[in-house]
Amino acid sequence: MRRARPRVVRRRPDQPRRVRVGELGTHPGDHLMSSAAPPPASEHEHEPASGQRPASGPAASEPSPPPRCPAHPSAGGGTGLLPLSAAVGAPDPRAVYRQLRAEWGNVAKVELEPGVPAWLVMGYRELLTITRQEQIYSRDGRKWRHMYDGVVAPDSGLLPMMGWRASVIGSDGPEHRRLRKPLDDGIAKIDQRKVRRHVEEICTDLIAKFSERGSADLVNEYATIVPMLSLASLFGLDAIEGRELLDALIALFGSADDSQAGNRHFEQILLDTVRERQRNPTDDMTTVFINHPNLLNEAERLQSIVVMISAGNETVTAWIAHTLRLMLTDPRFAARLHGGRLGVDDALDQALWRDPPMNNMPARYALHDTELGGRLIQRGDCLILGHAAANDDPAIRPDEGDEEPGNRAHLAFSAGPHVCPAQVPARLITRTAVNTALNLLPDMKLAIPAEEVTWRPSPWTRVPVALPARFSAARIPIRTGRGQSEVA
Repeated sequence: MRRARPRVVRRRPDQPRRVRVGELGTHPGDHLMSSAAPPPASEHEHEPASGQRPASGPAASEPSPPPRCPAHPSAGGGTGLLPLSAAVGAPDPRAVYRQLRAEWGNVAKVELEPGVPAWLVMGYRELLTITRQEQIYSRDGRKWRHMYDGVVAPDSGLLPMMGWRASVIGSDGPEHRRLRKPLDDGIAKIDQRKVRRHVEEICTDLIAKFSERGSADLVNEYATIVPMLSLASLFGLDAIEGRELLDALIALFGSADDSQAGNRHFEQILLDTVRERQRNPTDDMTTVFINHPNLLNEAERLQSIVVMISAGNETVTAWIAHTLRLMLTDPRFAARLHGGRLGVDDALDQALWRDPPMNNMPARYALHDTELGGRLIQRGDCLILGHAAANDDPAIRPDEGDEEPGNRAHLAFSAGPHVCPAQVPARLITRTAVNTALNLLPDMKLAIPAEEVTWRPSPWTRVPVALPARFSAARIPIRTGRGQSEVA
């Protein structure tokens, strides 16, 4: 019997909510920063490392970009820095990142939320450096010095994405390898043929619900729903629970006022599922994680599932949406695809180069003073992985042409020990969703001018608010009776 669960309620601006730091750890599965964690920085953290001098350039004299450019200092929250969400939500993020690179070089200071600075790593080689050198750049959010100096508020919307969790995401070295193995083992057990057939059924049924209208929002009626129903099925959740997870995740990834409420609701749904599977094991991924010897307690099992579903859903949603958007808005892209010169897998790769699902990924934290890309990085500084900017680094992209088919040297899945473990199922779900839409809606066209497409507010993911499309109305039979209609 399904339990009633609380809704994710968006707090009005006139209803401020203050949270004690310790309160973040009181909810089952909440393993964010605790006030008991010791601050990482020494009393000399603001002094340059021995033998190093601050880099010259923008630190001393920063040129001002054009007034209406998102990188203009007036766009920041009083710091004069570019708000990262403004770059992600810009009509052309690559232009913004190029402007930042022209001012700062490959490592630029940006603003995560008003008054909270971080380094955005935009160089391809620099990003490889921070993802591969765990002895210098840690994934452990307890090393972030701004958590202790009053810069990050205890109820900050950044914490569900950036606060420490006792999970594979928040660990390094041997501990990371211990927690990573259950993810790799679980993914290896996935029956790809079965998943492809099930995803195709989900996609067909979703399209059947709007095909007779001759119009649809390809984001909210399709791209947003496909990955969550697919992942929910893998972990033994039904369609209604999948939709509840989706609503909570949208709040969590927005890193706004309701992100902590979204995080708590998301984890409670999954905690209920873990406890139900402990009583009644079945053949699903939840049971695989419960039985894995590397996961020592309920919290570790829960957080492993949290990582798999949260990371998988939002990124696959973005990947599907971007591929469909490119097909509908870029005539060269669509002509190459429909003319047979570009296969769907090539199209997926181009989408990853141009608009990686995680435009920016939090985070690494410097374990001691160091230098990166000509910038002095202080112990405890936060560094954001600029996947989109690194993919556009002129050191590896000397021209403006399309990506060469088959080139998968992009950093959309990151790199190093924390590289995405689920690239194969993510591509399987995305490819199936795009293929099904192409086959069933061959003449679909964007219903608004391309420049009117807007983006969900987030410093991390770039997902269109909507993608309205028109196509020839047709009746498509529903293929399954598995409850997908409950979320249409």
